[in-house]
Amino acid sequence: MEIWKWVFVGVIWYAGLVLGIGAVESDRSQRTERISDDLVNVEARKGENEGFVLADLNETLSSAGDVLEDDPVGRLKVFVYELPSKYNKKILQKDSRCLAHMFAAEIFMHRFLLSSPVRTLNPEEADWFYTPVYTTCDLTPTGLPLPFKSPRIMRSAIQLISSNWPYWNRTEGADHFFIVPHDFGACFHYQEETAIERGILTLLLRATLVQTFGQRNHVCLKDGSITIPPYAPPQKMQIHLIPEKIPRAIFVYFRGLFYDVENDPEGGYYARGARAAVWENFKDNPLFDISTEHPTTYYEDMQRAVFCLCPLGWAPWSPRLVEAVIFGCIPVIIADDIVLPFADAIPWEEIGVFVDEKDVPNLDTILTSIPPEVILRKQRLLANPSMKQAMLFPQPAQAGDAFHQVLNGLARKLPHDRSIYLKSGEKILNWTAGPVGDLKPW
Repeated sequence: MEIWKWVFVGVIWYAGLVLGIGAVESDRSQRTERISDDLVNVEARKGENEGFVLADLNETLSSAGDVLEDDPVGRLKVFVYELPSKYNKKILQKDSRCLAHMFAAEIFMHRFLLSSPVRTLNPEEADWFYTPVYTTCDLTPTGLPLPFKSPRIMRSAIQLISSNWPYWNRTEGADHFFIVPHDFGACFHYQEETAIERGILTLLLRATLVQTFGQRNHVCLKDGSITIPPYAPPQKMQIHLIPEKIPRAIFVYFRGLFYDVENDPEGGYYARGARAAVWENFKDNPLFDISTEHPTTYYEDMQRAVFCLCPLGWAPWSPRLVEAVIFGCIPVIIADDIVLPFADAIPWEEIGVFVDEKDVPNLDTILTSIPPEVILRKQRLLANPSMKQAMLFPQPAQAGDAFHQVLNGLARKLPHDRSIYLKSGEKILNWTAGPVGDLKPW
């Protein structure tokens, strides 16, 4: 139980910090005094309540762990189409930066499946078909993906597999899955307004989409999609781990843009104003360690923080969510209607804090009002290795990692309903639909 002792020490330390700035506002002082008293009481009652708390935690961990630790091997078989290298390997050869950016899941998922025991070389026995296309590996000099070629690449690949194999045509993709880790998935654009106007690429409307984007009631998230975490380099985070005994001395932490002046000069669209509200309301608040600067100690700082802000940007998701979970920092999720990665397996409501975008001006009140017992419980849940493992795409793959969670998601969709199979000559998808530019050969 040594780790939990230091969790308590860290929480009590930040309570002391809160009390030290009580002169900022009298009402905030009253709130933080209550927090300090509650923390002391929790520490005093720790021994007598520990059995109850651990039993409650174990129940939550067990229900999540049963799903997180599912082994997909033996539950499905995947056929990987062998495409010409121009659709994947040659694209990567032109720009190796694609291996490290947050969209890299499409690359590592391909590599994983090639050597996975769920792969079958016999398409007749396959449950699922996978088309390895790297649609995000077209980067600007600053490392941002350009989505403009993506629809043409995807269309070209689908035309190829439908011409050379019979399996696409029998379902028009209903037993196929695609990795589409763009900002707005298969809508293939980084600006929401344009993504909504485009909609999901027509040829993918019957397929299962594995994507980082997830928002309820949004045209860019179709029913049955599997939402995954963005890629964050596991080895890079591993080397920045600090001793667990170090107290969490930062109450709220965030590094990133608050305004995107270049792409949103009038400030009306970026993050729907949520990030701007964080800055305007809390830039001078000593409880909030927030800045646009990205220090070399970024990962270490997250491990010293109690809460890490995870606000939407242009899209509702970002790697901060992964980083917060890995480093045990309670994620404060500010993105209305977000669909989080592997939500059927990870108890996000238990490990995170959800704040409506309209409530950002009250963020200090919301966070200082959370009972210390709840903070401790969330920290303990975040310390569960299975939670962290499910957010990563390590090389080589490991049991329970994000690769396996994707396969578990696919396995839970089996068996396919017989209605997905088309009658001879039947067509549902419109191959000529979409913007004229998407129809040009690639």
